[in-house]
Amino acid sequence: MPTKNGSGRGSGSTATTNPPGNQTPNTPDINESEIARLTVDQLRDRLRRRGVTGTADMRKDDLVKALVKAMKDGAKKSTSARAGDSSGSGSSRSGSAAKKSTSSANPPGNQTPNTPDVNESEIARLKVDELRSRLRARGVTGTADMPKADLVKALVKSLTDKSGASSSSGGGGVRKGPQNSKSIKYAQEVTSVDDEPERPGRSLVTTDHEVIRRWAEARKGLPTTVDGTEHDGHAGVLRFDFPSNGREQRLREISWEEWFRTFDERRLNFIYQEERSDGKQSNFFRLESPDREDG
Repeated sequence: MPTKNGSGRGSGSTATTNPPGNQTPNTPDINESEIARLTVDQLRDRLRRRGVTGTADMRKDDLVKALVKAMKDGAKKSTSARAGDSSGSGSSRSGSAAKKSTSSANPPGNQTPNTPDVNESEIARLKVDELRSRLRARGVTGTADMPKADLVKALVKSLTDKSGASSSSGGGGVRKGPQNSKSIKYAQEVTSVDDEPERPGRSLVTTDHEVIRRWAEARKGLPTTVDGTEHDGHAGVLRFDFPSNGREQRLREISWEEWFRTFDERRLNFIYQEERSDGKQSNFFRLESPDREDG
């Protein structure tokens, strides 16, 4: 009988410490199974709220791990802060405050203080072609013979340099030219993924690669070119192929790198909507060149 009681108590204790769906002991508020059921956009949003940046190219498994880690780190800080308050130690409170300040100024993966949007660890995981493409989009040339380590350094420098590439090179701002249309003139300019439409149905314009990519992926759109419009080995007319359109046969899927390389080389602006005026998701977009009428 004592053995039975002891077994019962032990089982109850384990269930309390580590509830179903939680594979991390002593973290009752973190349920990995629930986190794994979140969508990619929801995971990125929650990470962004916790100050974790550079998630754009992360796969879902990595996003899940990053969110679990961020939540565990947050729980540890909260416990440490409560312990410091109860001890009445001025030095403990001071140390905790200093640690919090350092963490806020320099989030995980960011070795450059006061640059919360630059995550060196994420940049280092990019492929060589992706690094060159991003540098080219920011107006940095002469990267053809650079090894990966130098490409990483160059991209970090470009991102942290306040005098970096102008908005005309794919940094989010509108590209100007003699053929700018009224659509661009009256559209809300979007320069980063943190910008929100002023209202449903608002016409938006951007050249920011991440804004465009997230917009398309949220609608399951694939980067494509119109078959038969290619020339000199380069992509032709740029489009997105949405499943809601039945996957058009005349569209040929290309890589994001090739899509954005063509987008930047032709100095295009991306005019689009997030939502229609009735609040429903919109697939509307148009590409325009400020240098010629046909875009």
